[in-house]
Amino acid sequence: MTIPMEYRKASADFERFILDARDIAALQTTNQAYTMVQAVLQTFRRRLEMSDALLFANALPPVLRAIFIDDWDLEEPIVPFSGRLAMTREVQAFRGDHNVSPDTAIADVAAALRRNVDEAVLDRALARLPEGAVDFWRA
Repeated sequence: MTIPMEYRKASADFERFILDARDIAALQTTNQAYTMVQAVLQTFRRRLEMSDALLFANALPPVLRAIFIDDWDLEEPIVPFSGRLAMTREVQAFRGDHNVSPDTAIADVAAALRRNVDEAVLDRALARLPEGAVDFWRA
């Protein structure tokens, strides 16, 4: 079996995604964009049972999939989806002083994600997740 193409081009695909996230959010660096992306992914992950999180992860490209599951505290309680403002504040609280995520962070990451994945695959996965998941990933 040959190495799947998604793994062969994972770094280039991630670079394209992180540049899109940086530009959409009007951030200055890809380091800032990475913190924002990680915070958005973890904020979303906190709201999913493990089986649902893995379903979502399978819709992501390899590097984003790895970021999504990295440092997962399986003992952390699941929290409900809440309003966009509350979840945005959660994103912005991630890493405190090292986070410059804008008020549009969730929508910005959603827009970058949708530019860089098969939207039909993403939407099928989101449709199988709990109420609130689809709205979370609206750009």
